[in-house]
Amino acid sequence: MNNEIVKPSILPGFMELLPADQIQFNKLSDIIRETYESFGFMPIDTPVIEKSEILLAKGGGETEKQIYRFLKGTTDLSLRFDLTVPLARYVAQNFSGLTFPFKRYQIGKVYRGERNQKGRFREFYQCDIDIVGHNELSILNDAQIPSIIYTMFSNLGFKDFTIKINNRKLLHGFFEALEIKDGADVLRTIDKIDKIGVLIATEELLSSGLTKEVVDKIFEFINISGSNQKILSLLNDLNISNENFQNGLSELSTVVKYVKLFGVPDTNIKIDLKISRGLDYYTGMVYETFLDDYPSIGSVCSGGRYDNLAEYYTKQKLPGVGISIGLTRLFYQLNEVGFFKNDASTCITKALVIPLDDNMDYAISFAKNLRDMGVITEIYLEESKMTKKLGYANKLGIPFAILIGDTEYQNKTATVKNMLTGLQTTVDFDGVYEIVNV
Repeated sequence: MNNEIVKPSILPGFMELLPADQIQFNKLSDIIRETYESFGFMPIDTPVIEKSEILLAKGGGETEKQIYRFLKGTTDLSLRFDLTVPLARYVAQNFSGLTFPFKRYQIGKVYRGERNQKGRFREFYQCDIDIVGHNELSILNDAQIPSIIYTMFSNLGFKDFTIKINNRKLLHGFFEALEIKDGADVLRTIDKIDKIGVLIATEELLSSGLTKEVVDKIFEFINISGSNQKILSLLNDLNISNENFQNGLSELSTVVKYVKLFGVPDTNIKIDLKISRGLDYYTGMVYETFLDDYPSIGSVCSGGRYDNLAEYYTKQKLPGVGISIGLTRLFYQLNEVGFFKNDASTCITKALVIPLDDNMDYAISFAKNLRDMGVITEIYLEESKMTKKLGYANKLGIPFAILIGDTEYQNKTATVKNMLTGLQTTVDFDGVYEIVNV
C-alpha cells in the first residue's frame, strides 16, 4: 500500500473558489439568468463534449490549436470552446421542433487551451443569448440587444457603463469605397487598436500593402466622434454611395432610434467606429460593453449579428444576433479591483438552530418547520461547547442563532440571538419566523 501523500493542486488556468466567493459568483450568474429570462429567452444545455467534426467544421486555424481534443476508442471528441458552435449544431439538429425566431440562453463551461496568464482561463463560464431567425431576422432585434445589456448590468449594480456599437457593413463599405481588397485584415487591426496602440496599428496596415494616404483616411474615419446623432449626420455627409456602406448606415441609424425606445439612456450607449469584433462571422451590428469605473478590465460583454449561424450543418438560412459574457473572467477581474469588498452577504443560511440540553427531537422539528416556511436553516448536530457552536455561526456569517434548551422545549418557544448585535429574545415559532425572515 502506497501511503505517499499527493500534493493537492489544480491545473493552471482553472479556477475554484472558497464558499464565500462561490456565493458571490452564483449571485452574478443568477442575476444574468434572471435578466435573460425576463426578456423571454429560454434555457438550453448542450453537451460539454462534442464530435470534433462538429466543432471544427469551419476549419482549423487558432481554434484547432486551442481545442482540447482526444480519442475515446475510435471516436474523435473535443471539449466545446464556445457556446455558439454547439448552438449552431443544436438549431440545425432540432430545426423542426423549434419556433422561430428562436430565443435561447445558455450558461455553461467552455474550454480553450490558451497560454496561461493572469485573468485568462482555460476553463471558464460563458453566459450567452442569441435570437435566431429563419431566412430573415428584423433589425429591431439588434436594437433590443443593448436594452438587455443595459438591464443586466443595471441589475448587477452598475450605473456607469458604456455600450459601444458599430456596424461592420459600414466598415466594409468604406473599405470597398477605398478599393481595399482584404477588408477582413483591416478589421482585425482596427479591433485591437486600443490594445496595441496607433503606431503599431499603423505599421500593420502599411505592411499589408496599404498606402499612407489610405491609412490616414481609415484613421480619420474611425475617429469620427460626437453624439450618436452627430456621428450619423457626419457619416451621411460623406456621400458614400457604396451599397454595403448605405445598408450599414441605415441599420445603425435604426438601432440608435429604437434603442432609446427600449429604455437605454443616451449616456449608456455610444457609436464607436473602432468597434469591429475580430471574429469573421459577424456581418452587421456589433457590441462591446465597458465598465466606466474599471477601464482596466476591458470589454465585459460583446457580440453582434451574423448572417448564417448553421451554414456548415444545414442548408436552412438562419440569421441571428447575440451577446456573450465571460463570467469567470468578469468575476475574477471584479474581485481583483475590490468590487465585492462591501458586500457582507456571503452566507446563504439565515438561521442556525442550536440544541441545548437533550432537546434534539424538538430542535430538528423546529428547523424543519422553518425550512418549510422558506427560511434557509441549518441545525448544529455536533456535541461541543456553546462558544464553539456560536463560533461556527460567526465564522460563516449566519445572522441568527436559535437556541433551544429545556425551558424553550417546555414552553414551545425558542431564543433568537442576533449574531451581529448580540441581542436575544425568546418568542414562539411565529415570532422566530418574523425575526429571521428579513
